[in-house]
Amino acid sequence: MARTTVANQLASIRKQRELLDKKEQALKSKSHEKVLAQIVTMAKEAGLSAADIAKALNSGKPAKAAKAPKVAKKGALAGKKVAPKYKNPSNTDQTWTGRGVSPTWVQALKAAGTLDTALIAPTATAAAVA
Repeated sequence: MARTTVANQLASIRKQRELLDKKEQALKSKSHEKVLAQIVTMAKEAGLSAADIAKALNSGKPAKAAKAPKVAKKGALAGKKVAPKYKNPSNTDQTWTGRGVSPTWVQALKAAGTLDTALIAPTATAAAVA
């Protein structure tokens, strides 16, 4: 009885792998033919031309209806008025809520260290909101 060497065993495995690969390709080919036949039938029923299908394949994804652009979600308080927290001592028509970029008069008061003098009394704030 002859011994089989590692090289002979590897060669045998490679041949088996090649045969299996050929069988796999044959099965895929049969499956592809069936699927293509179904696609052709569906395309004919839907009235699609080969150009329509080629265009869809080239775009990478199926054509979709145009959607409106997504609107960013707003916070719960977005769009709501906030009562002013500070009033300009030299011009009482100018107020600031304490949110966002501070006006120049607030920056000047901060630099002087007297921003607390511009605070609006809490009762006046409640009345302004109501």
